[in-house]
Amino acid sequence: MANISNPDLPSEAISRLLALIGQPARIQILFAIGEQEACVCHLEAVLEMRQASISQHLMVLRKANLVTSYRDGRNIFYRLTQPGVLTLLQQAAQLVGIQPEALRRLALRPVKGCPCPQCNPGMDPQLTCQKARSKSKNIS
Repeated sequence: MANISNPDLPSEAISRLLALIGQPARIQILFAIGEQEACVCHLEAVLEMRQASISQHLMVLRKANLVTSYRDGRNIFYRLTQPGVLTLLQQAAQLVGIQPEALRRLALRPVKGCPCPQCNPGMDPQLTCQKARSKSKNIS
């Protein structure tokens, strides 16, 4: 999918943007990183989705220049590049009668059971999200 900022017609550009962000998983991802960047393992804990699925959605959002990523050690963090998209989603939620509190769950931190460095600031930096998840699965 091409970058959405080069429209032939304004209505086509708006249509492409709405189609791009219109999938429920992408809306959840955008809300989850809207206030603060997050790594993939945090998105897994919040969205209760598989890493492969989240990565596919992040790739589409990245290609559209809506999110960007950076690596910190073994973790890859994602953040919004277009904060206005969060405002658009909040206004859409209001139009359909969704209360702001219903959306806050996606942005809350720390998340119980999340092995990411943001939810566990004292975590050994050598542990990646994957290693921390594996360890907790072996304990249970």
